[in-house]
Amino acid sequence: MQKECPGRKTFQKSVEEIAKGAFDFEAFRNATFLVTGATGLIGGALVRALLAANRLRGLGARILAPVRSLEKAKSVYGEAFYRKEIRFFECDLNVPLEIFEPIDYIVHAASVTQSKIFVTKPVETIEAAVLSTMNVLALAKEKSVRGMVYLSSMEAFGVTDPKLEFVTEKDLGFVDPASVRSCYPESKRMCENLCAAYAHEYAVPVCAARLAQTFGAGVSKEDTRAFMQFAKSAMKGESIVLHTKGESVGNYVALKDAVNAILLLLIKGERGEAYTVAGDNTAHPIKETAKIAAETLSDPPVSIIFDIPEDAMKYGYAPDVKMHLFNCKLCSLGWRPTMGLKDMFAELAEDLKDQGI
Repeated sequence: MQKECPGRKTFQKSVEEIAKGAFDFEAFRNATFLVTGATGLIGGALVRALLAANRLRGLGARILAPVRSLEKAKSVYGEAFYRKEIRFFECDLNVPLEIFEPIDYIVHAASVTQSKIFVTKPVETIEAAVLSTMNVLALAKEKSVRGMVYLSSMEAFGVTDPKLEFVTEKDLGFVDPASVRSCYPESKRMCENLCAAYAHEYAVPVCAARLAQTFGAGVSKEDTRAFMQFAKSAMKGESIVLHTKGESVGNYVALKDAVNAILLLLIKGERGEAYTVAGDNTAHPIKETAKIAAETLSDPPVSIIFDIPEDAMKYGYAPDVKMHLFNCKLCSLGWRPTMGLKDMFAELAEDLKDQGI
């Protein structure tokens, strides 16, 4: 049977660690999953982990993967696209879904993620979030699923009180509804509320995973987010350029830790609740994150340069926040993060080498 990550040994190792790890997959034996966003980072890693569990554990899981483009799915998955236990099909999530087979679990991972699109196409960003989530929740209700996880974002917290030592799920901050850039955090909040509404009114067993910024083996070399730019620059021995003061605090989680969290929440997540998915001791100002990348991936460490444009708004940068996310609610279910920021950068670099960087 074909491997799940053709040509990417580091990503393959990470996926197999999930499949062979301590997580009890027995609840998923012979279950059918629907995973949206299967060609994206987190949805793609989850799908591959389930495929690996089929191969290594004889799990017998079946996966339905609605995608916008079958051609893209073929290019992303390679030989794994043709595995008999997964079915890709083209689908517009903004319209009601018609699926005639039973579904046990749903993970709604599809989302607009590019910051520039938040400011150039804010209407489409809101439509894609709210309409798709309503349609997936309606499908979960129709199929009487055993569990569903909606992938939210730490941006749903908004700008929290900087006096708080730790930020819990209840410590929501300010989001300016008059700012175009707010289309993303506001739509994430609305989708979380839709999940709570379906849980309350229709008893749909859905919860939300508020993900910190997620990376490690599995990120495409085409990704343009800040951590990727830091890694590429450091690996090439080039200075890391920051286009902000770098004072906003980022929170991070390793991709394989995030996938394990999602699997756990499908089984143990409390209906209608939100859970923070963030690593331990990974809250750092952006300039400190850049320094960690430089020290981990270059010897001697490359320099950090500040080049702040006059009109930073056009880049879609999030407002400065200074929060340290608290993951105890998720940890109370038995989840434990396994990687720190240095390990995440090191694993990312190895995977980028596998991709020819």
